[in-house]
Amino acid sequence: MIELVGFDADDTLWRSQDYFDDAQAQFEAVISRYVDLADAHLHDCMLATERRNISLFGYGVKGMVLSMIETAVAITNERISGGDIHRLVALGKAILQQPVELLPGIRDAVQAVAAQHPLVLITKGDLFHQEAKVCSSGLSALFHRIEIVSEKDPSTYARVLAECGVAAAAFVMVGNSLRSDIAPVLALGGYGVHVPYHRTWALEAEADLGEDVSRMRTVTEPVHIAAAIRGFSG
Repeated sequence: MIELVGFDADDTLWRSQDYFDDAQAQFEAVISRYVDLADAHLHDCMLATERRNISLFGYGVKGMVLSMIETAVAITNERISGGDIHRLVALGKAILQQPVELLPGIRDAVQAVAAQHPLVLITKGDLFHQEAKVCSSGLSALFHRIEIVSEKDPSTYARVLAECGVAAAAFVMVGNSLRSDIAPVLALGGYGVHVPYHRTWALEAEADLGEDVSRMRTVTEPVHIAAAIRGFSG
C-alpha cells in the first residue's frame, strides 16, 4: 500500500521553465549584438557552462544568471559592456519577482491526493526563491513536510524517506522531470507519476529510467494523478 506521496514543485505545481526560456531568448538578443549566434553556438556554450557550474552554484535563477554572465564574457571575448551585464542581472531579478501561477487543475489534484495520503513537497533550487514560491502558492498547508534540496538523486530521496519512516516501495513521486522526479525513485524501488510539462530544461531531459518502468505511469492532466496513484495499490 502507498503510505506517502511526494510532489515536485516547479512545472508540476506552478509555471517555471517558461520564465527561464523567455530569459534565454532575451539573453540571446543581447549577445546577438556582439556575435553571430549560429557561428558562436551560443545555446551549446550556455548549456556547457551551466553543466560545469551546477556543482558550484546549484539550481535556480541565480546560478543561471552567473552562467549567463560567464558565457557572455567568454563568447564576446570580454567585449560585452557593463550595461549589458546589468541587463542580464535584470533578467534574473525579473524571474525572482514573478508571481506564482498554479497550473490549471493542480490545486484540486493535490487536494484529492491529500485526502487519501500524507504528502511531502520535494523541490530543488535556490532556497529563498523556493521558500517564497511555496509560501505564495497557497498549497503549503496540504503538505506534511516540505523539502528544499540541492539535488534530487537516490541518496536525497532515501534520506527523506528514512526521516519519514517510509519504505521506498510505499512511496510515489509525482513530477514533470524524468531525471529528477522519476528515475531516482524508481531506482530505489518506489513509484512515479510523470506529468510532462510542455517545456523542459535540456539538462533535465537527460534521464536513465532503467529497464523496468512498470512502476511508472504517465498522465497528461492533473485530474488523472489521484487515479494513477490508486492504480499502484491495486
